[in-house]
Amino acid sequence: MSTTLPARPATEASPRFRPGPRRVVPALWLFAMLCYLYCDVLGLYRAEDLAALLTGEIGGVRMTDGFLLGAAVLMTIPITALLLALVAPHPVARWTSVGAGVVMTLVQASTLTFGTAPTSAYLWFSALEITTTATITWYAVARWRRDADLA
Repeated sequence: MSTTLPARPATEASPRFRPGPRRVVPALWLFAMLCYLYCDVLGLYRAEDLAALLTGEIGGVRMTDGFLLGAAVLMTIPITALLLALVAPHPVARWTSVGAGVVMTLVQASTLTFGTAPTSAYLWFSALEITTTATITWYAVARWRRDADLA
Protein backbone atom coordinates (compact mmCIF):
# COMPACT_ATOMS: atom_id res chain seq x y z
CA MET A 1 0.00 0.00 0.00
CA SER A 2 1.42 3.37 -1.03
CA THR A 3 1.54 6.26 1.45
CA THR A 4 2.06 8.97 -1.16
CA LEU A 5 -0.73 11.34 -2.02
CA PRO A 6 -1.96 11.64 -5.57
CA ALA A 7 -0.59 14.59 -7.50
CA ARG A 8 -2.82 17.66 -7.65
CA PRO A 9 -4.28 18.28 -11.09
CA ALA A 10 -2.48 21.08 -12.96
CA THR A 11 -5.71 23.05 -13.31
CA GLU A 12 -6.31 23.28 -9.56
CA ALA A 13 -4.82 26.43 -8.07
CA SER A 14 -2.83 26.11 -4.88
CA PRO A 15 -4.33 27.90 -1.88
CA ARG A 16 -2.98 31.37 -1.20
CA PHE A 17 -1.33 31.99 2.14
CA ARG A 18 -3.10 34.83 3.90
CA PRO A 19 -1.78 35.50 7.38
CA GLY A 20 -4.43 36.35 9.93
CA PRO A 21 -4.55 39.26 12.36
CA ARG A 22 -2.58 37.39 15.02
CA ARG A 23 0.40 37.56 12.64
CA VAL A 24 -0.25 40.79 10.75
CA VAL A 25 -0.93 43.12 13.68
CA PRO A 26 2.12 42.13 15.78
CA ALA A 27 4.32 42.32 12.67
CA LEU A 28 3.08 45.85 12.00
CA TRP A 29 3.69 46.83 15.64
CA LEU A 30 7.22 45.45 15.43
CA PHE A 31 7.84 47.38 12.20
CA ALA A 32 6.61 50.62 13.82
CA MET A 33 8.77 50.10 16.92
CA LEU A 34 11.88 49.45 14.85
CA CYS A 35 11.18 52.66 12.93
CA TYR A 36 10.84 54.58 16.22
CA LEU A 37 14.11 53.13 17.45
CA TYR A 38 16.15 53.62 14.30
CA CYS A 39 14.88 57.17 13.85
CA ASP A 40 16.08 58.03 17.35
CA VAL A 41 19.43 56.33 16.79
CA LEU A 42 19.97 58.18 13.50
CA GLY A 43 19.25 61.45 15.29
CA LEU A 44 22.43 60.90 17.28
CA TYR A 45 24.47 60.98 14.06
CA ARG A 46 23.71 64.67 13.52
CA ALA A 47 26.39 66.68 15.31
CA GLU A 48 23.99 69.46 16.34
CA ASP A 49 21.49 66.99 17.81
CA LEU A 50 24.19 65.09 19.66
CA ALA A 51 25.63 68.35 21.02
CA ALA A 52 22.15 69.45 22.10
CA LEU A 53 21.55 66.09 23.78
CA LEU A 54 24.72 66.55 25.80
CA THR A 55 23.36 69.90 27.09
CA GLY A 56 20.18 68.16 28.22
CA GLU A 57 17.88 70.07 25.87
CA ILE A 58 16.83 69.32 22.29
CA GLY A 59 14.62 71.68 20.32
CA GLY A 60 13.57 73.47 23.49
CA VAL A 61 12.63 70.23 25.26
CA ARG A 62 14.54 69.52 28.48
CA MET A 63 15.55 65.91 28.97
CA THR A 64 14.42 65.69 32.60
CA ASP A 65 13.69 62.49 34.50
CA GLY A 66 9.98 63.25 34.10
CA PHE A 67 10.29 63.72 30.35
CA LEU A 68 12.27 60.49 29.98
CA LEU A 69 9.73 58.61 32.10
CA GLY A 70 6.95 59.96 29.88
CA ALA A 71 8.84 58.84 26.78
CA ALA A 72 9.35 55.40 28.35
CA VAL A 73 5.62 55.09 29.14
CA LEU A 74 4.76 56.25 25.61
CA MET A 75 6.98 53.58 24.04
CA THR A 76 5.46 50.97 26.34
CA ILE A 77 2.16 51.46 24.49
CA PRO A 78 3.23 49.76 21.21
CA ILE A 79 5.29 47.17 23.10
CA THR A 80 2.21 46.21 25.14
CA ALA A 81 0.00 46.27 22.04
CA LEU A 82 2.35 43.85 20.28
CA LEU A 83 2.36 41.47 23.24
CA LEU A 84 -1.42 41.57 23.67
CA ALA A 85 -2.00 41.11 19.94
CA LEU A 86 -0.18 37.80 20.29
CA VAL A 87 -1.49 36.43 23.59
CA ALA A 88 -4.60 38.24 24.83
CA PRO A 89 -8.18 37.14 24.16
CA HIS A 90 -9.56 38.47 20.89
CA PRO A 91 -11.53 41.48 22.23
CA VAL A 92 -8.63 42.67 24.40
CA ALA A 93 -6.05 42.19 21.64
CA ARG A 94 -8.20 43.88 19.02
CA TRP A 95 -9.29 46.91 21.00
CA THR A 96 -5.84 47.44 22.52
CA SER A 97 -4.46 47.65 19.00
CA VAL A 98 -7.19 50.08 17.99
CA GLY A 99 -6.58 52.35 20.99
CA ALA A 100 -2.81 52.14 20.79
CA GLY A 101 -2.89 52.73 17.04
CA VAL A 102 -4.96 55.88 17.44
CA VAL A 103 -2.76 57.20 20.26
CA MET A 104 0.54 56.51 18.50
CA THR A 105 -0.72 57.95 15.20
CA LEU A 106 -1.81 61.19 16.90
CA VAL A 107 1.37 61.45 18.98
CA GLN A 108 3.64 60.98 15.98
CA ALA A 109 1.67 63.44 13.86
CA SER A 110 1.82 66.02 16.66
CA THR A 111 5.63 65.73 16.92
CA LEU A 112 5.85 67.26 13.46
CA THR A 113 4.31 70.52 14.69
CA PHE A 114 6.59 71.59 17.53
CA GLY A 115 10.26 72.19 18.12
CA THR A 116 12.74 72.75 15.36
CA ALA A 117 12.07 71.85 11.74
CA PRO A 118 12.24 68.06 11.34
CA THR A 119 15.06 66.51 9.36
CA SER A 120 14.45 64.58 6.16
CA ALA A 121 15.12 61.31 7.98
CA TYR A 122 12.65 62.26 10.72
CA LEU A 123 10.00 63.09 8.10
CA TRP A 124 10.65 59.76 6.35
CA PHE A 125 10.31 57.73 9.53
CA SER A 126 7.29 59.77 10.66
CA ALA A 127 5.54 58.99 7.38
CA LEU A 128 6.28 55.28 7.85
CA GLU A 129 5.21 55.32 11.51
CA ILE A 130 1.98 57.25 10.93
CA THR A 131 1.07 55.04 7.97
CA THR A 132 1.83 51.88 9.95
CA THR A 133 -0.09 52.82 13.11
CA ALA A 134 -3.04 54.11 11.05
CA THR A 135 -3.00 50.80 9.14
CA ILE A 136 -2.98 48.87 12.42
CA THR A 137 -6.02 50.84 13.56
CA TRP A 138 -7.86 50.29 10.28
CA TYR A 139 -6.92 46.60 10.14
CA ALA A 140 -8.03 45.95 13.73
CA VAL A 141 -11.37 47.69 13.14
CA ALA A 142 -12.17 46.52 9.61
CA ARG A 143 -10.55 43.11 9.28
CA TRP A 144 -10.07 41.60 12.74
CA ARG A 145 -13.62 40.45 13.27
CA ARG A 146 -13.16 37.15 15.05
CA ASP A 147 -10.53 35.18 16.81
CA ALA A 148 -10.78 32.34 14.30
CA ASP A 149 -8.14 34.27 12.30
CA LEU A 150 -5.28 32.81 14.30
CA ALA A 151 -2.99 32.01 11.39
